[in-house]
Amino acid sequence: MRKSALVAFALVVAALVALGLIVLFSASEANGIRLHKNAYHFFNRQIVYIAAGVVVAVVAAFVDYRKWREIPGVAWMFYLAVLALMVLVLPQFIGHKVNGSYRWITLGPVNLQPSELAKLATVVMVAVWMDRLGLGVEKFVKGTLVPFALIGAYAFLAQREPDYGSLMVIGLVGSLVMFVAGARIKHMFPVGLLGGVAAVIAMSFNDNRMRRLAAFVNAAFGKSAETVEKVTTANMDPAQYQAHMALVAIKNGGFTGVGLGESIQKQYYLPECHTDFIFAVGAEELGLFFSIGVILLFVAFFVLSVYIARNASDRFGRYLVIGMSFIVFFQAMFNLGVVCEALPTKGMALPFFSYGGTNMLCAFFAVGTILSVGIHAYRDSKRILTRGAVRM
Repeated sequence: MRKSALVAFALVVAALVALGLIVLFSASEANGIRLHKNAYHFFNRQIVYIAAGVVVAVVAAFVDYRKWREIPGVAWMFYLAVLALMVLVLPQFIGHKVNGSYRWITLGPVNLQPSELAKLATVVMVAVWMDRLGLGVEKFVKGTLVPFALIGAYAFLAQREPDYGSLMVIGLVGSLVMFVAGARIKHMFPVGLLGGVAAVIAMSFNDNRMRRLAAFVNAAFGKSAETVEKVTTANMDPAQYQAHMALVAIKNGGFTGVGLGESIQKQYYLPECHTDFIFAVGAEELGLFFSIGVILLFVAFFVLSVYIARNASDRFGRYLVIGMSFIVFFQAMFNLGVVCEALPTKGMALPFFSYGGTNMLCAFFAVGTILSVGIHAYRDSKRILTRGAVRM
């Protein structure tokens, strides 16, 4: 493991956080005034979230990641604690309803989103389980059915909120860790297909999600790009309105942007401009170079993560890094696809950019875990070299 790779990874994350904070400062101004009579409300809270996230990342980085596997029951405790929170968030208990979904638990001034924690717990629990199986990963029951059951418990509760974005991430990241660990494709495919069909059937009974999908199809095949800027809430389905307004923002930005703080779309045309659609504001104000830069940074994040995974000291570290990096990278790419109207509208935060405490803390936890694997691999490699030099 090269120290330069760890430094480069940390610098990429720092660049993403810095860019995200700059864009949020501008994007959240209008909504801050409208909702809280304070232009800096969201910006100030985001700084607090980032500071807390840095602490989480540092702790996660310097605590040996192998403790998840070595301390009896710690992974199960984490998994079950998050499972309990996922149950509590349901409407029958203490869940807080926002935009038609029960995804948050209100703790004073803070809203906790258990489904974000479930993504991390899925990676940890499946990684621990698959690592302990050894060659048993090729068995159908232990290597496929049990981990899919662990994933399915979270996925089912996410569907009940409903939060199909988290359901998708949980299912995909859990399956990816299983695949990397060596579970047989011929076992995974039928079980995964069954779970996917069940999720599609459940979604078909959700009017809001089906309306979004229909709006996306209609927009993709029924409207030309030239009419995008003429779309208003009066002449199109609200389910696709924000995606169209985001596309208008990107188009307005052009190559160089309209200038930081000068976005037109953030002035109430794009309601979620400080959360799910923050990238559109950045593209409008800072232009194509910003857009390309953000994409390249996320690609660099994933490529460096894969390098760290390949050089991990053990297979457990490899599983953790692949899973944690995929959570961040997949959410980023999916968010950009929605903002560019290449994918159906789905509420999914842009890591390190979108306003929100739980998502920010979870992203930093993922970063810290990846660094922990890399740091311990670096130390192990130095120890081996030192022993070799002494013997010579």
